[in-house]
Amino acid sequence: MTATAPLPPAPLTRALDLIGNTPLVRLEGPSAAAGCDIYGKCEFANPGGSVKDRAALWIIRDAEARGVLKPGGTVVEGTAGNTGIGIALVANALGYKTVIVMPDNQSREKMDTLRALGAELVLVPPTKFANPGHFVHTSRRLAEETEGAVWANQFDNIANRKAHIDSTAPELWSQLDGRIDGFTCAAGTGGTIAGVGLGLKEKDENVRIALTDPHGAALYNYYAHGELEAEGSSVAEGIGQGRITANLDGAPVDTQFRISDKEGLHWVARLLREEGLCLGLSSGINVAGAVALGRQLVAEGREAPRVATILCDSGFRYLSTIFNADWLREKSLPVFDWLAD
Repeated sequence: MTATAPLPPAPLTRALDLIGNTPLVRLEGPSAAAGCDIYGKCEFANPGGSVKDRAALWIIRDAEARGVLKPGGTVVEGTAGNTGIGIALVANALGYKTVIVMPDNQSREKMDTLRALGAELVLVPPTKFANPGHFVHTSRRLAEETEGAVWANQFDNIANRKAHIDSTAPELWSQLDGRIDGFTCAAGTGGTIAGVGLGLKEKDENVRIALTDPHGAALYNYYAHGELEAEGSSVAEGIGQGRITANLDGAPVDTQFRISDKEGLHWVARLLREEGLCLGLSSGINVAGAVALGRQLVAEGREAPRVATILCDSGFRYLSTIFNADWLREKSLPVFDWLAD
């Protein structure tokens, strides 16, 4: 008997409509490890290759609606890379220019991509948020100094989390036929976990929202003990936060997990070798958190719980870092067996 392929969706009227409505996939290895169904939202399928496309579109449309972004204007943003890529693509489609400020320790692939998209790229040394040279503060100053420019301000612009209230959360609810027991992801700006959490809680207050925090971030301690205190360090890009951003304000976080880079890389390796998914470290950390949340729900006696998480971006964006044996050794991280000499 020949299997029939599902019918493709109807044609879209414009390229920006490709943002969102990403596939949801059951992850076999994580589901077996958790003892329940673990699903990954394939945000790498967005045009810019990451979950940040959603925030980019909502932030720019919000600036237009408020009348602060005029035709031919410029969007300035400080980013670890993915939001900048999303902003550059959306800005190109709508006729705006883009200036991106980025720490110079992010992956070469992200820098090359931003330049290829036509964005003006400004690199600054990585530093603590309190330092005026931090990439966020630098981007704000550039926006203030540039005629016709707006500052996207992804960390404290709640159009970011609204993107996930309006799109990601209802998509998950629909894709899982209204039966979802838990959701987890890491926080960078906080827009995804806050927005999805708020959106799902509107549907069902019993959906458990869990923060998955990398080492080196302060949010695990904040939600567990009420104090912003960081421990350890992480090489994961785009996640980990040391303050309560405007997007995180009021986020309905019910529980929290702290996940090491080593555990995240374990799932990056397994998902690549066993399921054919090439993902970045933030996705591996999210999946580790989803397994922990699934196990928690099973232990509490929830019947056949279902947990969803975010597969943020593709591993192809990190060929020079987590898929580079020398880089992994330099960071004292385990080298994937197929990369070992």
